[in-house]
Amino acid sequence: MVNKLKTGLFGIGLDTYWGQFEGLLDHLTAYQQLISNKITEFDVVVVDAGMVDNPEKAQHAVQLFREKNVDLVFLYISTYALSSTVLPVAQGIKVPVIVLNLQPAAAIDYKSFNALGDRGLMTGIWLENCQACCVPEISSVFKRAGIDFHLISGYLGEEYVWKELSEWLSAMKVVKGMQGNRVGLLGHYYCGMLDVYSDLAQQSATFGNHFEIIEFGMLKKWRDEVLPGEIAGKIASFRKEFQVSGECDSEELERAARTSVALDKLTEQYRLGSLAYYYEGAGDPAYENIVTSLIPGFTLLTGNHVPVAGEYEVKNVQAMKILDLLDCGGSFSEFYGIDYQDDIVLLGHDGPAHFQIAEGKVGLVPVPVFHGKPGKGLSIQMKVKNSPVTVLSVCQNRKGEICFLVAEGHSVEGETLQIGNTNSRYKFSIPAREFIDRWSKAGPSHHCAIGTGHQAGVLRKIADLLGIEIISIC
Repeated sequence: MVNKLKTGLFGIGLDTYWGQFEGLLDHLTAYQQLISNKITEFDVVVVDAGMVDNPEKAQHAVQLFREKNVDLVFLYISTYALSSTVLPVAQGIKVPVIVLNLQPAAAIDYKSFNALGDRGLMTGIWLENCQACCVPEISSVFKRAGIDFHLISGYLGEEYVWKELSEWLSAMKVVKGMQGNRVGLLGHYYCGMLDVYSDLAQQSATFGNHFEIIEFGMLKKWRDEVLPGEIAGKIASFRKEFQVSGECDSEELERAARTSVALDKLTEQYRLGSLAYYYEGAGDPAYENIVTSLIPGFTLLTGNHVPVAGEYEVKNVQAMKILDLLDCGGSFSEFYGIDYQDDIVLLGHDGPAHFQIAEGKVGLVPVPVFHGKPGKGLSIQMKVKNSPVTVLSVCQNRKGEICFLVAEGHSVEGETLQIGNTNSRYKFSIPAREFIDRWSKAGPSHHCAIGTGHQAGVLRKIADLLGIEIISIC
């Protein structure tokens, strides 16, 4: 069971104001409650420290946030506040801080305001709307103190504000999900595919996940122990989840089902949240029998939020897991070609795919040869549904630093290659020729992950929380 995200919230103000302007504190507290209620709608736990308007209350807020072990904190600027009441909280909590510079409305009604005639009353109303007054002060102090922070500016009824807030929450959920993720590594790299080789220490240092290196013999052990009833049950799952081609003979279905049952047991045994694999089994027919029957089982795992990347592509399974945590799929892919006539980029791959982003039911078909790999067996035929999409690559540069490479586009109608692979057509806001040039020059491996929806906004926030660079192509 995944624990809900815990979000801290505190407002800031100046206690000197409360005795000067009747009703001001009540109004500001009501706005803070509105924000708290809105955050709760995003299925997170809100720990509200109330109005922090002096240094003593700042210390109480720190204690509360530490006790409740919050994951990030929203700092709501309700009116002007002294930075001395803010700095102790930011220094004491050691979690990301999102500053909410949110006015009650888009603008003050100047005519009605100026017609009030009571400058004391008018000043109190202005103070309800002067959130921007101390944003530079807080920013200056945070910068000088070396405190990272993020800023949302707008007004309470604005859709932009709640979208930004939602993306920060989603980003933090992904960061936490990656930290708790156990990545299985089964087999070895595809020999000579230098671009996919990864620095596991740097991956763990960046994302906080654990890598479990698994002997292929463990999969064989579980496969040898699979019972006939388990095979029958798995074949029934195949027929439920896939559009099983009439060309799939019973022997191939049984072979893949046996392997799929073993993969489930391996995943459970090692508590895996994702997996990268490659193996050939050269010189041992028993192992080759396993490696040529993996794709259906790995596709089922991918559809069950355990994304699987072929060719031992660690960087790409990280990208796939990020998109899966965003609930937008995360299918293994590579560039299949350019259609210069239609200005379309073709992307696809053999191996596992993600049911969530498929156009219709995923097909299960036999292929006579796994190109570049040994043997033959069952594979999947899938097109990504026509929709906005995001292409994500996790890259490692010459300095060893991890970064994101991202592009937004659309999966579009048209003919695809029916070769027993995931295969789709993508249109981007820049010409296909420019796209492939700019993408390639950024230095990714030749694999990438595909998810539905435009996710660049939340991916930028994930990168900010991780402290890594993000390169956006379009």
